[in-house]
Amino acid sequence: MYFGTIAQYSAIAQAKEIIFENEDNFQKQTYRNRMHVYGANGKLLLSIPTKHNKDIGRKKYKDILIENDFAWQKNHWKSLESAYRTSPFFEFYEDDIAPLFHTKKDFLLDFNYECIDVITDCLQLDYAYTKSTSFLAEDTADIIDLRSLVNAKKETSFQQAPYTQVFNEKHGFIPNLCILDLLFTEGPNALHYLENQPIIP
Repeated sequence: MYFGTIAQYSAIAQAKEIIFENEDNFQKQTYRNRMHVYGANGKLLLSIPTKHNKDIGRKKYKDILIENDFAWQKNHWKSLESAYRTSPFFEFYEDDIAPLFHTKKDFLLDFNYECIDVITDCLQLDYAYTKSTSFLAEDTADIIDLRSLVNAKKETSFQQAPYTQVFNEKHGFIPNLCILDLLFTEGPNALHYLENQPIIP
């Protein structure tokens, strides 16, 4: 996912081992190239534009190129600054996260792995992961399949505890935003929070 939701990072924080699906097909309207943040007007969608060739048909996620003809990085960073500049920990993590928006990116999946690495460093989260080398069947034994968390249109059963968000007084608590919302508002407490959320069945 593009930075990933709080549900995703709760699962990562509580897992002994993780396998990232590296061989699936790209689908639109998923968190692969979008995230939700909490802006002054409520829930705000930020989406990375991707290049599409209608003649090819289905394309592997790992082969999806980012469309850099648009100033998406500049716009996304401005949106994050606007949403979180007044949050308790924005300046604390700014120098770690800002470089992701100031260097041109080519492949969406590679960029998302960069985002994961930066976030897990900020969280001080130690975790082991591998990448699949072929598409994993849904009924794989001994694996909890949470790939459905990438679907931005599907409601999740994830019931997280509320925390104080920047615009709480305007719009109330908005659940399961991108991990940046939690990081900028809870800071070093974010990992403890993630480790104590209910695991999705």
